[in-house]
Amino acid sequence: MSEYHILRKRLGAISALSDAQLLTGNKIGLEKESLRVNISGGITQTSHPEALGAALTHPYITTDYSEALTEFITPPFEQITEALDFLQNTQKFVYKNLKDELLWATSMPCVVAGESSIPLAHYGSSNAGTMKKVYRRGLGHRYGRVMQLIAGVHFNFSLTESFWPVLQTLEGSQQAPQDFINTRYFDLIRNSQRMGWLVPYLFGASPAVCKSFLLGGSTTLAEFDESTYYEPYATSLRMGDIGYQNNKENESGIKACYKNIDSYISSLLWAINTPYEGYEKFGLLKNGKYQQLNTNILQIENEYYSTIRPKQLLQGNEKPTTALRKRGVKYVELRSLDVNAYDPLGVNESQLYFLEAFLLFCLLHDSPVIELPERREVDHNEMLTAHQGRKPGLKLSRNGKNHTLKNWAMEIMQEMAGICELLDADNPEKPYTSSLKKQTERVSHPDMTPSARMLDDMRQDSESFHRFAERMSRQHFHYYKNLTLTDEQEQFYKEEAKNSKLRQAAIENADNISFEEYLDEYFSQK
Repeated sequence: MSEYHILRKRLGAISALSDAQLLTGNKIGLEKESLRVNISGGITQTSHPEALGAALTHPYITTDYSEALTEFITPPFEQITEALDFLQNTQKFVYKNLKDELLWATSMPCVVAGESSIPLAHYGSSNAGTMKKVYRRGLGHRYGRVMQLIAGVHFNFSLTESFWPVLQTLEGSQQAPQDFINTRYFDLIRNSQRMGWLVPYLFGASPAVCKSFLLGGSTTLAEFDESTYYEPYATSLRMGDIGYQNNKENESGIKACYKNIDSYISSLLWAINTPYEGYEKFGLLKNGKYQQLNTNILQIENEYYSTIRPKQLLQGNEKPTTALRKRGVKYVELRSLDVNAYDPLGVNESQLYFLEAFLLFCLLHDSPVIELPERREVDHNEMLTAHQGRKPGLKLSRNGKNHTLKNWAMEIMQEMAGICELLDADNPEKPYTSSLKKQTERVSHPDMTPSARMLDDMRQDSESFHRFAERMSRQHFHYYKNLTLTDEQEQFYKEEAKNSKLRQAAIENADNISFEEYLDEYFSQK
């Protein structure tokens, strides 16, 4: 019997329904990080621009690890084009308020003048703002500040609410509705992990890195030129072993369990509450200043690196695990997407159409629990694809056997065709099918992938990675300078900036306990 018989059965049942729109109307949201740099490509030392509002409370423009690492967030939209339009307008507004600075066009940073050149993000004087800053200080101690400057694009995805009761009826499940939704989202997550190597293969755009990123440390990477390291067949070094990973997990034993929502929550809470000697050496307080939130394996849930996360909207100062326990999974956040250096937005329509169809494929495909041997395969395949994904004849490990990346990818593409047809049912332009065709061509022709294209451009123009990234950043700068916001759009962002400052001030004025008490209350949540 075919490995895909359950997928085909489910797809056939959905196709037979009178409601042909059942798979459409999903919610798509985007988060894109961009490093602010000075005109020479070095990390800017300026604060988050005042005109952009308060990073602590702005819903659409904030900062990630550093004051220099801007993050753009879109609301969830039913149309991919709407999410991209919002992302473009937000970046246009930010560019309008930058002075002699660029938004870096690639995931990997350049011209890193040591750890001290990376300013931590600042969120004001409130307890909530202090917690965010202390968390980042702790990340710097644990993994190094440079690692935190790597930028990415997050793809937030949720199924339309009307989909779930229909699927539950088709499945004959007797679970409570939210329990069924949780179960199926974790099915999606596990399959995304199993086959997630496909994302860096198709969309990876970090095959090279500035030597400055490694701060003079040793590396197995090859030398491209006097200022650049690379790997000839790499797709996404960001997703490889020089990227942001919980690289202490083998020593400390942390590995999130994705069997179900309860085991996932339990595994993260265990890590948050278990001391780790390797982090105790940094101390909790130094000269009265917090160095980290705690000395445990994880400070908070977000510290655990994963390519995809289950998410729930937080209420107030709620812990992510508390929100998941109380209200279940609301959406998933796919985090393995590099910033697309060839697109001013950092991501494009074709990528997003494919990712939506891919996550639906992961949902409908059979998804048994990942036991330890398969977990090792998942990690091995992700790392191998990141470093050697375009290598001819590359083999990945699948159920204890070796399969070529190309053949496995072609299988997935073939099985996604039916999903794309349903998504395209009432759209004469067939964007999902068109994207699938484009990505299938990249499987047959690795030279068409962004990672291969980047290295080819660097060779052709005799450019270092820094020069390439700087050139693309300037191209994007001119793209945005030639765009205009309508008066209504301009006013929208100005109002959001103004209101974010008022919200931050209100939070600061409402503080009536010490930071120590605040942390105790936060971590005591059940």
